[in-house]
Amino acid sequence: MEGIDVESITVKDLKITRRDEGYSRGREGYEQILHASLNLLVDEGYKAISFRRIAKACDMNVGNVTYYFKTKEDLIRQLLDAIISSYEDEFLKIMTLTKRGPERQLEKYVTVIINDIATRKTTRVFPELWALANHDAFIAERVQEMYDRARVTINKIITELNPELSDEERETVALFISASMEGLTVFAGYEKPWAGNRAFLKNIAILTFTNLVKTIRSKDIQKIRS
Repeated sequence: MEGIDVESITVKDLKITRRDEGYSRGREGYEQILHASLNLLVDEGYKAISFRRIAKACDMNVGNVTYYFKTKEDLIRQLLDAIISSYEDEFLKIMTLTKRGPERQLEKYVTVIINDIATRKTTRVFPELWALANHDAFIAERVQEMYDRARVTINKIITELNPELSDEERETVALFISASMEGLTVFAGYEKPWAGNRAFLKNIAILTFTNLVKTIRSKDIQKIRS
């Protein structure tokens, strides 16, 4: 990302895209509802999200909320889409603006993700979704979809660094890298015990993941599996 300090990148809370139904007639209301829903999720958790609470936060009546979102499931689907879209924007910058090759892209990808776990939003929202996914099939499907989209970029980087790997092997390595970084949230996230060591953990991650991606071979994976 030449000319851009990756350490200063802050992933936006939401990237809200246009929907055909109703959006053009009330963009401000639609976005206000999604932001209010995110605030409730961060501050009080998933159970706090209701059309009544959202309407109160937006100074609307419940009918205004249901105009845009017929069900709570529809609202959550749109909310999670807006969350992951904000990450995809930053990943696209990494892939399109970096000219030093995939190793540098990987470094910047890891930096963006681990810097982001320092935020209150990320530390609160993602563990909440992980817990809900254990008991709610709808949330579980949305979380899997969200992470599938998030791994697209790391898959591309791995392909460039290690084209020998099969699609399944590459996806497995991408999953390992993603899970390793996400897992740091509960230890080094916002106000967590290891938050002060986040920079050190980031450098360990960059070194470890770079070596892994560059050196692992299909035969290694087959040996591990056997």
